[in-house]
Amino acid sequence: MTAQLESTATAIGVSKLGAGIGARIDGVRLGGGLDTSTVAEVRSALLANKVIFFRGQHHLDDAGQLEFARLLGDPTLAHPTVRGRDHANVLPIDSDYGKANSWHTDVTFVDRVPAISVLRAIELPPYGGSTVWANTVRAYESLPEAVKALVDRLWAVHTNAYDYAANLDSTRIGGVDVKTEEYREEFVSKVYETEHPVVRVHPETGERALLLGHFVKRLVGLTSTESQAIFQLLQHRVTQLENTVRWQWAEGDVAIWDNRATQHYGVADYDDHHRRLNRVTISGDVPVSVDGVSSTIRTGDASHYSELS
Repeated sequence: MTAQLESTATAIGVSKLGAGIGARIDGVRLGGGLDTSTVAEVRSALLANKVIFFRGQHHLDDAGQLEFARLLGDPTLAHPTVRGRDHANVLPIDSDYGKANSWHTDVTFVDRVPAISVLRAIELPPYGGSTVWANTVRAYESLPEAVKALVDRLWAVHTNAYDYAANLDSTRIGGVDVKTEEYREEFVSKVYETEHPVVRVHPETGERALLLGHFVKRLVGLTSTESQAIFQLLQHRVTQLENTVRWQWAEGDVAIWDNRATQHYGVADYDDHHRRLNRVTISGDVPVSVDGVSSTIRTGDASHYSELS
């Protein structure tokens, strides 16, 4: 069923994909020339549904993708440590350099966590290669009150030295692929560590969301065993199937997600076929806990990566 946003006169089609997360947007041709009313509707749909999808955007190239992204905010550099291959603000998600098949929120190892990501399909495998998103607001809201009382006060150390860069596919004949090894070295060429609240307050909606994912090294003040037990309990809540949406990519597809309210997982079920999508991210803010305390840098200065929104 297609619903219409009630807050504006312009009618874009918003078709929910599930009760908890995800919507397909129809009737919009993405690009830098979108009018302010349509941009406002797109942003409203994003905040409500956490991730939104657009079919048939074959006209977009990197420049068009970047021009559209600028309507949502200030683009970051491609990554704090990894260079954009063709453009300083565009990061290729390229299977030649490994597969990010692990649940994560993008770039949480720095203090200024990106707000929004815009991902465009470039080259797709003949099968597989879908992406799954999970709603971290809904995951928090579903927690028992006693567990909320605990996690509202917890903090976690996030770092780029404890993520998929250290666990990329090394099963190929002859050991680690050269491109994979080069990417790994680039990814951890500068180490970042940041303390974030496990529960952050969304700066636009005021909702509380779990801030976790594979960049978490440990929970502050707990042993490694305690950290792992609580981390797994909360991650299980995030990734319950009822809390997720899975998108099977087609040529011309664009996905936009609220990085402050989601985790995602690229499913590596396409054998040795090539898969590439290009990502532009929008600058975000420093997360704030439920009692108003901001995240704290332990190691690394990410001011080169993005301006604070």
